[in-house]
Amino acid sequence: MPDNIRTIIFDLGGVLIDWNPEYVYREIYPDPVERKWFFDNICTHDWNILQDAGRSLQAATEEKVEEFPDYEEQIRAFYGRWEEMLGDAIHVNVRILENLKKRNDHRLYALTNWSHETFPVALDRFDFLQWFEGIVVSGDEKTIKPLREIYEILLKRYDIDPATSIFIDDNADNVEGARHAGMHAIHYTSHDKLVEDLRSFGIVD
Repeated sequence: MPDNIRTIIFDLGGVLIDWNPEYVYREIYPDPVERKWFFDNICTHDWNILQDAGRSLQAATEEKVEEFPDYEEQIRAFYGRWEEMLGDAIHVNVRILENLKKRNDHRLYALTNWSHETFPVALDRFDFLQWFEGIVVSGDEKTIKPLREIYEILLKRYDIDPATSIFIDDNADNVEGARHAGMHAIHYTSHDKLVEDLRSFGIVD
């Protein structure tokens, strides 16, 4: 493993911040089969990711209501109750970030797929987001991981050498995207595995 890592880049949702639409839709659809059908067919992952890529929440909602008028109330809950989907910080991982910040041995950045309309809520709620030297938000850039363009935006904007950087993400496709952009990358699956992977890069003891 390289021992010349200078920059560590974190994904946010799923790594440092807990976000889950189940928190709202468990109430709307107590039956897990009905809830899964709704997510698979109406408010899908692919639909939500378009908002992360810059589409307005209102436009997305109205389009979906027009397509599925019988589900209007349930559809409007997705962004109408979005803040209820935002859970707590993932504290064990935030402590890793805090220790890295205190040591001041690495440059720290974040790269996230997140709507530009909802990201200010996270900025207000989580003080640790101020610890990063910079954050690239997909909704602001109108492009998303794992497209190479968004990694290039981060690298160029902050003058990051990809060969001396590590990117951490819970999505395997996004990890591969970072590798294609020349970065080292860690697929986050658990806190213990993250510590093990960072130790292999000489980042933690």
